[in-house]
Amino acid sequence: MDTNKLTKQINTMLRPRAALIAYSTDGGDTYFLEVRSIDNEGAMSEGRPVTVDFINELIKGYSERHSSTPHGRIPTNMLWSDTRKGYEKYIWYNPPQKRMMFFKESLHIENAEYNLPGVIYEVRDERMNIYAYIDKELKPETELYAAPFFNVTGSSVCLGSAKIDKPTEITYDKLLEYWEKKFWLTEFSHLGGNGNPTKSNLVLVTKAAKDAPFNIEELKPLKNLKLKDIQR
Repeated sequence: MDTNKLTKQINTMLRPRAALIAYSTDGGDTYFLEVRSIDNEGAMSEGRPVTVDFINELIKGYSERHSSTPHGRIPTNMLWSDTRKGYEKYIWYNPPQKRMMFFKESLHIENAEYNLPGVIYEVRDERMNIYAYIDKELKPETELYAAPFFNVTGSSVCLGSAKIDKPTEITYDKLLEYWEKKFWLTEFSHLGGNGNPTKSNLVLVTKAAKDAPFNIEELKPLKNLKLKDIQR
């Protein structure tokens, strides 16, 4: 956290401005809300009924500070977006490209840019899945393959060493950038629980992709899983 921002937070004193008091019948079938203003001396004024406008302003102020719902322009590589509370799910893709990758020293793989196949990201419940694909055009029947990376079991990502702050203002672009950084800036360190996600040794497959296109013949299908199966 920025030092000036931390100092400002420490030096900011919060004072009570109003109190909400809820009343109900003994059976709990009828409720009434009143609000009482609080002056600088801490004394409460007499109560008055809570209005709809008051509740709306209260909710608006809280939501603006604590909302995790992305907004703004929908990226062209977004495949799925469900922003409903409790059902949040986002799916997007990167076409084949070169990426900077970082490795644990024990793997004896150079930290460098490597050629990659196309990848699809799926984020839900603050967890990430990642898949590989080979189709030039994504469609519901596109077959999904095991992502040819360390730190991945099946499709489940083990997010480890990257310390990335979540953006306070969550646009779609920033949301995707945040999750991609959590994956690509994490130091790759181990094979997932299923062993090599590629047909050959992953270390050798990775090294070969440094100076040549990724060999898609190394990809393993994921139990006939298709793109349409995760878009639900």
